[in-house]
Amino acid sequence: MELKDRPLFRYIILPMFFAAPFLFAACAELKQSKPLLPVHEYEKMIVGRLDADYVGTDNCVARCHKHDKITDDFKHSIHGEQLKPGTGLPLVNCESCHGPGSLAIAEIEDDPELNDKLKKKCDTKKFLDIMNLPPQAQSLICLKCHSAASIPTLAHWNAGTHALNDVSCFDCHKLHQGPQQKVSREEMAELCYGCHPQVKVENNLFSHHPLMEKKMACVDCHDVHGSTQDKLLKGNTPKETCTRCHMEKQGPFVFEHGDVTENCANCHSAHGSINNHLLNAAMPFLCLQCHGGHTVNTAAGNKQLFSNRCTDCHSQIHGTDIPTPAVTGPGSLRQ
Repeated sequence: MELKDRPLFRYIILPMFFAAPFLFAACAELKQSKPLLPVHEYEKMIVGRLDADYVGTDNCVARCHKHDKITDDFKHSIHGEQLKPGTGLPLVNCESCHGPGSLAIAEIEDDPELNDKLKKKCDTKKFLDIMNLPPQAQSLICLKCHSAASIPTLAHWNAGTHALNDVSCFDCHKLHQGPQQKVSREEMAELCYGCHPQVKVENNLFSHHPLMEKKMACVDCHDVHGSTQDKLLKGNTPKETCTRCHMEKQGPFVFEHGDVTENCANCHSAHGSINNHLLNAAMPFLCLQCHGGHTVNTAAGNKQLFSNRCTDCHSQIHGTDIPTPAVTGPGSLRQ
């Protein structure tokens, strides 16, 4: 019996041969990245009413004067700028955050004056109950637009300290308090202190960075939306974060202080200290944690040298290009 006449070939192998191109095409189609449903449909399901529809910001706010100030603030905000078609930016309006609004305005009249007289207002229960959603769901409302392409550091948000501790975008960004929709540098420290009281205490110590003087803000060192570093620090290493301002300490130096090449926190307490220069401990005790005491040659022989400040002699403790001359003698150390 020839191969073409065998049942296995005729009924299995031959149909598979002709179906192979269609199978490969179907597999390629499955690999395409596609949402299961448009975001609008998901929002309708969250509201719980699939018959709700999007009516546009103007149809919402035109029927009620109660939201006039909020509307005006929004139009002058960075989000409101995206309502202008000429910008080419994605459309952002009230329903982008609050969900479809047709049911909310269904029971009120078209005339805002009549609604004010009858004390009719929109039914806010028909919107997304965003203030009672879990923090992660609140953040997802913002992340619909603010993806990694919008703010690159948001790629680290879901695995960041804030997200893992149930902090949402709404905890820091108050979109209805005015056209300024992010925290100002003057108000930022107090906002952060609400969750970080220990940092507030440290910043009130004798030696501190000038946060209270409003010359710095928390975001100068920390990337609140996410970071690859510990403590949400900016830069690739702690030293890189510090040398953004302290550039004279950056190096590279011919003679480097090995303990400070990567992490300034080995010697300094960044938020505040009772010692000068934000030091973790007073000199010489800070230095004696790693370095033994010196000896000095005198006519009476070698004696232990004790100095209150190591920097009286070692003035370039972060690094220098100048070699130190050798110090010889019994028990002496070469610095």
